[in-house]
Amino acid sequence: MKKAIITGASGFIGQALTQELARNKIKVYAIIRNRQSDITKIEKLSNVTIVYCDLQHISDIEEIILDRDIDVFFHLAWEGSSGTARTDSVLQLKNVQWAIDCVNLAKLMNCKKIVCTGSICEKESIASINIQGDYLPFSYIYGSAKLTAHCMCSAVAGNIGIPLLWPIITNAYGIGEYSPRFINSTIRKMLNKEPLSFTKATQNYDFVYISDIARALFLIGAKGKPFHEYLIGSSHPRPLKDYINIMGSIINPNQKLKFGDIVFLGKSLPMEAYDCSQIKKDTGFEASIPFAEGIKMTAEWMKKCY
Repeated sequence: MKKAIITGASGFIGQALTQELARNKIKVYAIIRNRQSDITKIEKLSNVTIVYCDLQHISDIEEIILDRDIDVFFHLAWEGSSGTARTDSVLQLKNVQWAIDCVNLAKLMNCKKIVCTGSICEKESIASINIQGDYLPFSYIYGSAKLTAHCMCSAVAGNIGIPLLWPIITNAYGIGEYSPRFINSTIRKMLNKEPLSFTKATQNYDFVYISDIARALFLIGAKGKPFHEYLIGSSHPRPLKDYINIMGSIINPNQKLKFGDIVFLGKSLPMEAYDCSQIKKDTGFEASIPFAEGIKMTAEWMKKCY
C-alpha cells in the first residue's frame, strides 16, 4: 500500500488510522467534513493531504482528488454513531446511501479496493430480529443501518467490480475519544465519583484499544481478502461486569458499583461471536494492549481533559 483515501479522518478512529498510515509512509488523502473539525493530530503530518468534503457531497471528491493510483479507499465516516442520533432512522438511512456512494466513487476513481467499517451491532441486530415475539431496542436502528450498508455495499461492489472488505469493530476506546459511549462515560463518572448504576452486566462484550484498531485496519487494507468480513477485537471477550470491575479497581477502588438497577434491552452475543481468528489468519493481526493497561492510559488522559 502506497496511497489511501480516508473518509471520517477527523473522527476518533479516523485520526488514529491516518496517523498509523502516515507512520508507515503511506500517502493519505484525509477527507474531513468541515473546517470546524478538530484535526490537530493529523494536520501537520507531511504525507497527509487534508480535503474538506461532507458525505452529502462525497461524489465531488472525484474532481477534487485527481490521483487515480489509490490502493485503498477507507470509508469510516458515519453520521450519528453515538448518542441519541443512533435512533434517528432518517439519518441512519442516509448513511447507508452515502456508504454506497463511496463504493461507486472508489470504482470511478480506479481505487484498487474499498474498506468500509462495520459494527458488532450488526450481529446484535441479527440475533435480536430472529427471536420470535421480540423486537429490537430503539438503539439498534444504528446497527440495522450498518447491517443494511454491509449487504448493499457488498452487492454494489461485487456487481461493479471493486473488492470490498468489511471490518467489524467490537467496541473502541482509548485516548482521544470524546463521545458519550460506554467506556468514556463510565471512566468520567468514576473519576468524578458520580453514582454508578448498571444492568446485571452479564452480557458478553469485547473492547479493543484505539491503536490496535488503527493497526488492524491498516493490515486489512494491506493484506485482507476481497469480500471477507474481519472482526476486530481483543480476542479476550468476557461478561461486561468483568470490564466494569477492572475499571473500578483501577480508577476508584472504593466506589460502590450497583449492578441490576438498569434493565438490559439488548441481545447478548455468544462468546464465539467475538472470534478473531479470521483476521489473524489473513493479516497476522493480534491486539497488543490489555484492557487494564488501556484503561490506565485513557483515565490518565481524561484527568487532564475534564
